Amino acid sequence: MTQQARPNILLIAPVLDSLLDRLSSAFEVHRLYEQDEPLAWLAAEGTRVQAVVTRGDVGISNAVLEQLPQIGLIAIFGVGTDAVDLDYARKANIAVTITSGVLTNDVADMAMGLLLSGARRLCLGDRFVREGQWLRQAPALGTQVSGKRVGIVGMGNIGRAIAQRATAFDMSVSYISCTPKPELPYTRCGDIYTLARENDFLIVAASGGAANRGLIDASVLEAMPAHAWLVNIARGTLVDENALIQALQRKAIAGAALDVFEEEPHVPEALIALDNVILQPHVGSATAETRQKMSDVVFANVDAFFKGRPLPNAV
Repeated sequence: MTQQARPNILLIAPVLDSLLDRLSSAFEVHRLYEQDEPLAWLAAEGTRVQAVVTRGDVGISNAVLEQLPQIGLIAIFGVGTDAVDLDYARKANIAVTITSGVLTNDVADMAMGLLLSGARRLCLGDRFVREGQWLRQAPALGTQVSGKRVGIVGMGNIGRAIAQRATAFDMSVSYISCTPKPELPYTRCGDIYTLARENDFLIVAASGGAANRGLIDASVLEAMPAHAWLVNIARGTLVDENALIQALQRKAIAGAALDVFEEEPHVPEALIALDNVILQPHVGSATAETRQKMSDVVFANVDAFFKGRPLPNAV
């Protein structure tokens, strides 16, 4: 296959160098994020593009898709589809793939890490030692995790993996989900308010998108016990950030441990200023092993598309 005959791919946002190199070796790759005038580039070159590779946190707008009349695939690096209009893609006969099945364990590990960091004051303890406070006073007490109650919002692959880890800590697990999971040994709550009210930790592991936007609002936070912690490893849009800040400032809940935010990478100064918050830069799946597996899945989906084979990870 000659260089001129190679299929054209549009890369919406940066990915791992190893994935970029692999894509570039097989396809003609165009990087939209490097264009000084992206709209002008799309108008001039968009008709050449047959597939798009993007990240779950970035997605692709309908305005860009409208400039790509030949596109047949959106390959997402990640499992989130909330930044892609799936209805638009379906009507336009554009396939959408994700990197399912490879990041579950890392994200579940992060959820438990955030829970432990918040409850046991690990970040504050680190600061306590570094600032020399230990020389002058005793550290504050944390909160026990083992044997406590954890509620999980969403019981997909990641929710199940979190539940397994929580069980290893002798925690009782309850959850809400769109459909019953009779095969699971956990308690399904009828509504999110009951879940919030009856647990010591509330972990958000549901899908993003318009339907779940603001799911954790002021009324849900109000239902949580004052000693409870909120953990979010899903999408920042699932939590009403202003309501959360107010609840934390009033100490209506004990704290929050967050890997995701509404307007990433911008984090409200009000959150940063609080000591009862653990902040992470959306790194739930950010291990070398998992990111390489995600890259392999993206390439497999793109390769299958251009070879006319079934897509391994179609939505």
